[in-house]
Amino acid sequence: MAEGEGKKAAGSWLNVAVDYGPLLVFLGVYRWMSPKETSAAGEIIAIIYGTGAFMAASVAALLVSKWRLGKVSPMLWFSTALIMGFGSLTIFFGDPTFVQLKPTIIYASFGVLLLGGFLMGRALLKILLEAAFEGLSDEGWLMLSRNWGAFFLVLAVLNEALRAQLDFEGWLWAKIWVFLPLTFLFTFSQLPLLWRHGMSFEDTDEALKDEPPTG
Repeated sequence: MAEGEGKKAAGSWLNVAVDYGPLLVFLGVYRWMSPKETSAAGEIIAIIYGTGAFMAASVAALLVSKWRLGKVSPMLWFSTALIMGFGSLTIFFGDPTFVQLKPTIIYASFGVLLLGGFLMGRALLKILLEAAFEGLSDEGWLMLSRNWGAFFLVLAVLNEALRAQLDFEGWLWAKIWVFLPLTFLFTFSQLPLLWRHGMSFEDTDEALKDEPPTG
């Protein structure tokens, strides 16, 4: 593998780590601080510590992205800003609702943004991903923006449904065992579209690594 290709592959997997790493930190600290016996006060303390760790890890992920990739994506800026805002509210009020609402707002915002761009004939996903998929035609970018926009809205509804049905720990695990697999399955489902609109088979690995972040 050429040096340039190696750096590109490393950068792609770094994107995945930056997206999901803070969530794993959140889950780990929350589990570590959770009381062995049921306790409302102990649960709140675990959530506060987990949220604080989540905020710190998110800032660290942003700095790592800037250091290793030389840039921070618009999605990561927006996500980190919401994490800091809603995380602060969670800690101040001792209420996990705020941090649970963060994914819904991110998914809904990007879903509306991408679908709005599609209706106006603009492939905003191409701007957000900075043309990561080489060779993809303008029509392909437009179709991909439409599909990801719809998928983001589905994730927003799903997050609200799971938030209403599960306890806090169950909701955290769902972020790993439900949202992550769904994202990869959806990404795989878009490969035929990419191939029809100019993406080569050789670029498939990059297409799977450079999907929009959903963590």
